[in-house]
Amino acid sequence: MRKQQRPKVWQRMLVIALVVGVTSLWSGMAAAAAWQPTKPVEFNVPAGTGGGADIMARFLSPLFQKAKITDHPFIVVNRSGGAGAEGFLHVKGKSGDENTIIITLDNLFTTPLATGVPFNWRELTPIARLALDYFNLWVNADSPYKTAKEYLDAVKKEPGKFKMAGTGTKQEDQIITVQLEQAFGLKFAYVPFKGGGDVCVALVGKHVDSTVNNPSECVSHWRAGKVRPLATIDHERIPLPEWDKIPTLKEATGVDISYLMLRGIFAPPKISKEVQAGYVELFKKVYESDEYQKYLKDYALKPAFLSGAEYVKWLEEKEAVTKGLMDKGGMLKK
Repeated sequence: MRKQQRPKVWQRMLVIALVVGVTSLWSGMAAAAAWQPTKPVEFNVPAGTGGGADIMARFLSPLFQKAKITDHPFIVVNRSGGAGAEGFLHVKGKSGDENTIIITLDNLFTTPLATGVPFNWRELTPIARLALDYFNLWVNADSPYKTAKEYLDAVKKEPGKFKMAGTGTKQEDQIITVQLEQAFGLKFAYVPFKGGGDVCVALVGKHVDSTVNNPSECVSHWRAGKVRPLATIDHERIPLPEWDKIPTLKEATGVDISYLMLRGIFAPPKISKEVQAGYVELFKKVYESDEYQKYLKDYALKPAFLSGAEYVKWLEEKEAVTKGLMDKGGMLKK
């Protein structure tokens, strides 16, 4: 009987290479088959039309298909009732729904803290932080006040006369207004509106004297020569052309106040880790797109992508800071 030959070294190496190749192929196919929406996604906005969150959501929604990131559309739905509580409670109630998300601003924290509504951001599934939004002190272009110091000095001389418009009550615009009042020893007549777009329109129409709108909410009116930015409410100037000519509040007045607002994404509670990771990947692709990077510059947003444990840690810290500011301003639900 002929003795059985042992496989040659090169044959064994070939077998190993084939096994590794097949394993890599399956891994690549699995990565390529990462979770994607199976039907149109309901993209909730807990704020009115024309505000910063609404502008961002309506920019992002067509980009998913345009950039061939998903096959299904993202459909924007505004749920602004109760300072955004309507939107948050709606998504909270969609437990396990893979095709529902919400874009958030700081009412994620301020609304439950101010109203006691039965909601906390920990009840949702964090997806990603897409940007941080600046605030500017704005007046009408026809206003006699050319600097923040001139304007705030005038407000101080006549308490309650000057109208400051803002989005909602006991939300970020009013928090900043109270910060200004406490720092400068003055008093505004605060006038709440449903959304940031309405706020800037009221300033253009001279129905109010000033606002602390986000750049995106007033930029078109600024370019049209209808409004004037007096200061950026942050420690540093906005590092973009034209915006970088606006002084910080500290540069303009000597008083340093800073407030940056969240632009983030959450999904309902109890979605799977696979779906959560899938959404993170989808929004990361959108974030890295040329279109979105241009959007950040056009609307003067601060690039700031975060996901996973880092995002959760940031949310915890932001909530604590927000609660402290609201407590100082007497805005917490008793």
